[in-house]
Amino acid sequence: MDIIAAISTGNQVSAIGILRLTGDGCADVAGAVFTLNNGTPLWEAPNRKLMLGTLRDTQGRVIDQCMAVYTRAPHTYTGEDTVEIQCHGGIQSLKKILELSYQAGARPAEPGEFTKRAFLNGR
Repeated sequence: MDIIAAISTGNQVSAIGILRLTGDGCADVAGAVFTLNNGTPLWEAPNRKLMLGTLRDTQGRVIDQCMAVYTRAPHTYTGEDTVEIQCHGGIQSLKKILELSYQAGARPAEPGEFTKRAFLNGR
């Protein structure tokens, strides 16, 4: 299956905004926009450990300092590899991160697609 991405905190104003990606290779896609502050590639991060890093646009400009967690299959909601990026709230920054994720290889998740994948993977 391909990699899907969506904003999981909705369009309301909040202190923290969350973007989720799932699918084989989602850590590569997330790693194209998010780099860990310790220099480790995201796909080598410890499983299920929240890590501090930096979001950058395609020109290398900083978008946000935030956190990400990489959870490896099959121990995820969808049963697939999953990355969750937790950044400062604000719909504009979330939309920018989502757009950059699409440019890196993800596609927009259809309504209910995360749950559909969970069901199809026996979750």
